[in-house]
Amino acid sequence: MNILILGATGFIGSIVAARLAADGHAVTGLGRNPARARLKQPAIDWRRADLSRMTKPEDWDGLLEGQQVVVNCAGALQDGLSDDVAATQAEAMLALYAAAKRTSRPLIVQISARTAGAAGDLPFLATKRRADEALAASGLPYLILRPALVLGRNAHGGSSLLRALAACPLVLPLIHADSPVETLAVDDVAEAVSRAVTGDLRGNIDLAADEILTLAELVRLHRQWLGLPAARVVSLAPWLTRPVTWLADMAGRLGWRSPLRSTAMTVMSEGIRSAEGESGLTVTSAVATLSANPSGIQDLWFARLYLLKPLTISGLSVFWLLSGLIPLLALEKTSAHFLPFMPDATATALTLATCLIDIALGAAVLVRPLAKRALLGMLAVSFAYLIGASLLEPALWLDPLGVLVKVLPSILLTLTALATLDER
Repeated sequence: MNILILGATGFIGSIVAARLAADGHAVTGLGRNPARARLKQPAIDWRRADLSRMTKPEDWDGLLEGQQVVVNCAGALQDGLSDDVAATQAEAMLALYAAAKRTSRPLIVQISARTAGAAGDLPFLATKRRADEALAASGLPYLILRPALVLGRNAHGGSSLLRALAACPLVLPLIHADSPVETLAVDDVAEAVSRAVTGDLRGNIDLAADEILTLAELVRLHRQWLGLPAARVVSLAPWLTRPVTWLADMAGRLGWRSPLRSTAMTVMSEGIRSAEGESGLTVTSAVATLSANPSGIQDLWFARLYLLKPLTISGLSVFWLLSGLIPLLALEKTSAHFLPFMPDATATALTLATCLIDIALGAAVLVRPLAKRALLGMLAVSFAYLIGASLLEPALWLDPLGVLVKVLPSILLTLTALATLDER
């Protein structure tokens, strides 16, 4: 069959795409940045598209032509610079259904979530519920899958946070440690989609393993999977995490998709549970999922670096902002370094320009779409400073705590940020 997969570059979407391609189907993958996916999965026909801009039926006409199945694995947790929840999860889907009804009426497989409970009125779940209800009333053949917390060989979002928490040294600081969590393997989702394509599954299905673990038990299980010794769980009061959640929400507005945002915390406050009902599908437990995918040293590195990444970006931002702002407070004194080589006015102008460049880079690195260019700019400016200062005032190298020596660890930190910048 010809199958179109939305969000095919994501954690779930990439596995579903690989499974359907292995089943012999002609798979078209849709994503905002499919360049790397095209290299990893060349058997799939990759197309670039942004669902948040596909809110009219005519936006879908070319993509739906000849497609017999559409699998929606796309989603957005919270509004921000990189995501528009309502447009991606509701408006684009309603436009898709309208376009599908006037074309070949393909089967629509929707990867959704449990939309009831304390977080049910938040945009993330409210828009999913709106799309689910519209799909059920559309007259199109459909399957709505509502998986619990999805685990796999790779990790993204909540499963990444589980690994990061499990790798904490000495103790495991948790909020909502006793919240119940149901899980399943990402391969179980792919199996359900595969069966839907062959005609076996329709309607609404909740997917979750029979076991119910607490969040603390699940983190301990991941710690064991990483090969780390047991550690004591420290339960944190919800109010203690509010500053972290606020910072995560602010980062989200700048395009960073942190799993510590308020929507995720609200969902976790009551746990991740599925509705009652039998799906008739075999679902893998968390223990079996992790046991089938033994961890390697790269998993331990990822877990330890995950929470250091935002600190690295923030630290670089503060360093460059201060390196630009502090000299402005003593512009005449700072520009004196250039006086032996140029006129006073030129020295002042050059000092002012370098300060503004530093401030611009320190601010830009906080904006996710600009972060890579800002980091590359930091490297270029750092090397320019080193070369220029070495030629004009080489004696600065003799000070072990001087400005030139301090640039070297900044360069290493910038390289580390670049190495860990990718999200998918």
